[in-house]
Amino acid sequence: MTQTSNKYNLEERTAKFGEQIILLCRQIKQDVINRPIINQIIKSGTSIGANYMEANGASSKKDFLNKIFICKKEAHETKHWLRMLQSCNIEYKNQLDVLWKECQELTMIFQKICNSTRSG
Repeated sequence: MTQTSNKYNLEERTAKFGEQIILLCRQIKQDVINRPIINQIIKSGTSIGANYMEANGASSKKDFLNKIFICKKEAHETKHWLRMLQSCNIEYKNQLDVLWKECQELTMIFQKICNSTRSG
């Protein structure tokens, strides 16, 4: 699969996003401030892909919409934790900015899916 087509494959894209979160968090010093933020960001950042996988196996339109809405909520929460992590780890600003932008795109994609599913 090419790099370009991965952008449109949400299963792959959300998995890569979770992996990138994990890789970055492994680099950051574990201290009393970073540890709880890292725990939260790993939970919410990897949950996006897990919930998307569940959405793809949904038993009904209502179930699908619920899981996609959870994806959107987890992405939104992840943006918050990325901001908090950046505030105490300025040396990772560029990497965190890239992740925040990807997370923002995912948030908007899931919102669009929610809107389309409700109106369709």
